[in-house]
Amino acid sequence: MSSDRTRAIVRISLAGIVTNLFLSGIKAAAGIAAHSTTVVLDAVNNLSDALSSAITIIGTRIAGKGADREHPYGHGRVEYITSSVIALIVMIAGLTSLKEAVGKIISPVEVDHGAVSLIVIITGIFVKLILGRYFIRKGRELASSSLAASGTDAWGDAVISAATLVSAVINIVFGIYIEGWLGAVISVYIFRTGLEILSEAIDNIIGVRADRELSEIIKAKLCTYEGVLGAYDLVFNSYGPGHSIGSVHIELADTMTVRELDALTRKIVPEIYKEYGVLLTVGVYAANTFDESSRKIKEAVRLETEAHQEIIQMHGFYIDHNSRQVYFDIIIDFSEKDPARLVESLKSSLSGKYPDYGFNITIDHDISD
Repeated sequence: MSSDRTRAIVRISLAGIVTNLFLSGIKAAAGIAAHSTTVVLDAVNNLSDALSSAITIIGTRIAGKGADREHPYGHGRVEYITSSVIALIVMIAGLTSLKEAVGKIISPVEVDHGAVSLIVIITGIFVKLILGRYFIRKGRELASSSLAASGTDAWGDAVISAATLVSAVINIVFGIYIEGWLGAVISVYIFRTGLEILSEAIDNIIGVRADRELSEIIKAKLCTYEGVLGAYDLVFNSYGPGHSIGSVHIELADTMTVRELDALTRKIVPEIYKEYGVLLTVGVYAANTFDESSRKIKEAVRLETEAHQEIIQMHGFYIDHNSRQVYFDIIIDFSEKDPARLVESLKSSLSGKYPDYGFNITIDHDISD
């Protein structure tokens, strides 16, 4: 993680802390003066947002540390942990505000909204909309899930403030007090937002399917290198924003020398890392060349695999004519409950057509294809 990125996230988070502390102070004063539960809860929520920004700063600084003996992949995943902590803070704020709202439903308190209170609420709406948009945009630019989470939360705050404004207007115009009920709705919304942020953070920690668009772009890029006939089995694991480690198989003619292969991979690895932030280990599939019999058997295997809906792809095909062994990989859909049975069925069918050959089938997981 670059120091420039770390400094940018810290600077943005500090701006968030100052803004939220200011909003929290004026909203708390206005809410207490007006005896408004929703305004006070909104102030508490702004205070929790300031805490979230402080946690983002701490997490980003830790994540910015380089690799060491105990953590050879660096500390980038700390950002996902930071997002989880922020999510928990948001959820706790939601539960706390729900408790207060229920109390107001049971024992309503008359609300006295004045001009100052309304101005504070309206100001909070505009400030949070601007802050949320800024955080989300910067979160995407800097690949910071913590900033993006804070931005989403800020937009949620704008919705909360808008609901508070509606409550105040209804109170002034119709004399109806819906503070408690509105507070309960707001509380559920806050809790749900926190739950969504937590779910995304946990997904990143567990590991999710490779981004389809990025996967296709990288495989297409690999196929532009001279001599590469195909790219398969692309896997990459994220160790923090902008830092992934993975592997891929490229298909090459079986006439390529080790020296040529070495030169090719020494070119591929740094260029892919520089452009996409993925450090690849490159494996190789050999492709038969100048061999009509191999082409015919490959076509028969292709047709046989396409007859099975559960097989997503066949690749890595190669025939060793000396040992009369056929090798290829298949990607099986996760919906197939008995992959071993499918492989045996495929082997039996192919062996019936080509009894002089042995068929060696490797099952690949549907990770990025």
